[in-house]
Amino acid sequence: MRIGYACLTIGVPNTELKTCLLKNASDEKLTELIKHNLNALENMIDYNIDNKVELFRISSSLIPFGSNPVNRIIWWEVFEKQLKKIGKKIAKSGMRVSMHPGQYTVLNSADENIVANARLDLNYHARLLDSLGLNSEHKLILHVGGVYNDKKQAVKRFLKNYHGLDQAVKNRLVLENDDKSYTIEDVLIIGKALDIPVVFDNLHHQVNPCETNQSHCFWIDACKHTWKSQDGNQKIHYSQQNSEKKAGSHSKTIGITEFMAFYQELKGRDLDIMLEVKDKNLSAIKCINCTIGKKEINRLEHEWSKYKYAVLERSPLDYLEIRKLLNNKDSYPSMEFYNLIETSFQKETTIGNSINVAQHIWGYFRTLALPSEKKYFLKLLDQYEKGEASLKKVKKNLWKMTVKYEQNYLLDSYYYVII
Repeated sequence: MRIGYACLTIGVPNTELKTCLLKNASDEKLTELIKHNLNALENMIDYNIDNKVELFRISSSLIPFGSNPVNRIIWWEVFEKQLKKIGKKIAKSGMRVSMHPGQYTVLNSADENIVANARLDLNYHARLLDSLGLNSEHKLILHVGGVYNDKKQAVKRFLKNYHGLDQAVKNRLVLENDDKSYTIEDVLIIGKALDIPVVFDNLHHQVNPCETNQSHCFWIDACKHTWKSQDGNQKIHYSQQNSEKKAGSHSKTIGITEFMAFYQELKGRDLDIMLEVKDKNLSAIKCINCTIGKKEINRLEHEWSKYKYAVLERSPLDYLEIRKLLNNKDSYPSMEFYNLIETSFQKETTIGNSINVAQHIWGYFRTLALPSEKKYFLKLLDQYEKGEASLKKVKKNLWKMTVKYEQNYLLDSYYYVII
């Protein structure tokens, strides 16, 4: 079983993707952005390999305006060497990647211009995966689209327009149920008619259920029959509801207790599980560490080195509990560990705790810093205490110092990214 995340890597330097406004999309600018983004993607892939993350969704915005005529760069040739290099890393590591065209890629629209643009977008996505040299196990995920006041006709248009797609797209295309229009039962009918795989999304099913009341595992098993050997392992999407937002909104993090209950229901089914969640790789590694076969305490200790200061500024008591928990080197208390972290993040930071942690972080470079840097840091802390400066500004200054004085331990810390 592989567990992964989508598009962005949180808290890892040099993985940010860049784009520009359409009016600024010159050949020179786009070439510069593509070069930057491919370097960022390679850093993401390296991070995934180092952390044993074997499932990853590549962002559609990797090649800015990839399906828009404004992008005249023959990027698959210009960057062929690096694309092949990245693809070899992916294949050698056993990682599986995918892409998921956005909400405007609609194949069943009644508007031919929208359908034509959808074809261009799907061609772009397929070309990118082809340029990486990856086989057909690396998929493109697509929703069926809209209903347009007549669901039967909308489905007929999808079936018709699918047959007009390039074979390179057909080789990779997978359908997914959505949270508004097409239930998993609807999508299975279409998938079977076209003989293409279907992905089950648990949260979409929760928001947009079938009339037939069956368990998640029933629908997962039904989808399994749509996956052929050349399609690779069956894949599903897993997410949890954000309690503060509208139905279907993804949670900030994956609650480990709820995830493990779902995982136990699977009863050994061999699935690839793509997490859709705001904190991306943080949740992926959490779930991997709780389901991994080889349980070594150093995995949790490594995680703790990243989380510790973010926990400390929220809850010194939880910080002490986690330290105590990890004292027993013969144990592997992954559930308790992550539950304590989740509990701490539900608590509000206090000015006193935040100042205490900021001073602790400053200790890493207090003997290296210039007098002017120390003076500015102390001034910022004073302003923060008085409500004249934000905690974000304090952390931005500490991050600048961390980078300048090459404090590698802090460069990996979630203190800077979980605010």
